[in-house]
Amino acid sequence: MKNINSYSLKAAVLLGMIVVFTSGCERNLSGDVEFATYPANPEVFIDGFSGGLNYFPFGGSKLDAFSVDTNVKYLGSASMRFDVPNVGDPSGAYAGAIFPDNGGRDLTGYDALTFWAKASQGATINEIGFGNDFGENKFLVSLNNMSISTGWTKYTIPIPDPTRLIFEKGLFWYAEGPEDGNGYTIWIDELKYEKLGTVAQPRPAMFNGEDKIVQSFIGSNITITGLTQTFNLASGQNQTVTAAPAYFTFKSSNLNAAKVNEQGVISIVGSGTAKITATLAGVAAIGSITIESLGNFVAAPTPTRNAANVISVFSDAYTNIPVDFYNGFFAPFQTTLGGANLNVNGNNIIQYTNLNFVATEFKNPTQNVSQMTHFHVDIQIQEAIVPSDFLSIQLGDFGPDGTFGGGDDSSGTVKFLGSALVSNQWISLDIPLANFALANKNNMAQIFFISADGTSNNTPTISTILVDNMYFYK
Repeated sequence: MKNINSYSLKAAVLLGMIVVFTSGCERNLSGDVEFATYPANPEVFIDGFSGGLNYFPFGGSKLDAFSVDTNVKYLGSASMRFDVPNVGDPSGAYAGAIFPDNGGRDLTGYDALTFWAKASQGATINEIGFGNDFGENKFLVSLNNMSISTGWTKYTIPIPDPTRLIFEKGLFWYAEGPEDGNGYTIWIDELKYEKLGTVAQPRPAMFNGEDKIVQSFIGSNITITGLTQTFNLASGQNQTVTAAPAYFTFKSSNLNAAKVNEQGVISIVGSGTAKITATLAGVAAIGSITIESLGNFVAAPTPTRNAANVISVFSDAYTNIPVDFYNGFFAPFQTTLGGANLNVNGNNIIQYTNLNFVATEFKNPTQNVSQMTHFHVDIQIQEAIVPSDFLSIQLGDFGPDGTFGGGDDSSGTVKFLGSALVSNQWISLDIPLANFALANKNNMAQIFFISADGTSNNTPTISTILVDNMYFYK
């Protein structure tokens, strides 16, 4: 499997710093002044680098993955060659680089980046595109999981909104890892920007077209994700690219509750409800997010137990163990949404909605809690409670073999009835591990929250909870 997150990649080289000194004298500009424009050169690589083009590999990548190949080419005398390393290659874990022109170019007259490409085997390139300059990457575009074959094929990466690219440095970039552990070679030729005139029917989206509804608090931030632009190409193919937030114009229906900046970060500033929508080049994006701000947030009590006596699963007060997930989503029976996705003024919180049951799992590695005496958790139920409601906490141990299944697993449940619960305030639970009646505590791996009644209807009784400070202690 390939696992490259290009947004966290760092430069392997330092870009030069330019310092501009200005005089203390000032003069008024004449009305006849013509402001500088930038070259509109569309070529990136034809038979060699276009003027001003540079090559900067990503940190951790194979530094010499790129070369100019005069033997294999689609047209002319040379092509770009990229050698993806094998898994374990000491020269680098993957191949990846940017090709910037630090002088900047005006690309407003084009609607796509095009190129011809082939590979030594059929493969899927993780990410390839433009707008990456090791700087702000304001207009980053990525074509994800691009299929490539052994025959020369022309590829088109549409520009989400060409009018934004008045001064673009990042002309081309890519990041690709081994295929099933094996390296291979990619060739790219005739890499350039074009005005095709056949890039049509724009369909921008946020949250991948989903209309989301979330609850939050004053002081929290939510980042808009799933920003894409889809065009229909001359071939009839619908091509979707991931687009940076700066291509979009965001709007809040209630600025007293939530504001959103050009980076797509929503700030919750007051109580109330706000719907965030977007347009791209004047076209409304499908998808939205409706935020129900619950007002000021009161944090859970800060734990004060000695860290030496604690095994922490989720808490800002301690160093947490490795966790596989806070919501495994066991389809088709689970309805619970959410997870460790809420941060309010620096406080990380787990938020679950549509709760029927949900698991936090930490099996890599499992935890020996045999010397611990209690399980602690802080819970806030964000709805009215009736006597028939309940919330159960279940611990799961994978048994002596340390793996799920095998006939030696054990679990135990402690149930809290509605009469013992309160709404909209933190409940601190300190449960003796003996109450779970576990056969083994040497390979603890799961914590469940359950509000469903377990009947054929599996009806949930409590829907929305916040969770903080999950840990075992002695």
